[in-house]
Amino acid sequence: MKSKLNKEEKNLKTSINKNQWIPVKKAEKNKYKTYALNMYKKDKTISIRISSQSLDEIQKIANTEGIPYQTLITSVLHKYINSVNPNI
Repeated sequence: MKSKLNKEEKNLKTSINKNQWIPVKKAEKNKYKTYALNMYKKDKTISIRISSQSLDEIQKIANTEGIPYQTLITSVLHKYINSVNPNI
């Protein structure tokens, strides 16, 4: 059974087949891995008050995306922060 690829996946497959990807040195890979882990380290807990209606809608969206609603909220906050201050 063939899997259906979306446009982005087809483009990636084409670029791989054309050898457009170059290997990254292990040290550089580890550097960016460390950056990513530190950026997304969840080391603080907060409590917020939110309307039931808003929470219900957030939970519906998260369910559609197949992720926990807390993860969705974190993602939305992160995207907002980066749009306001892209140097972070």
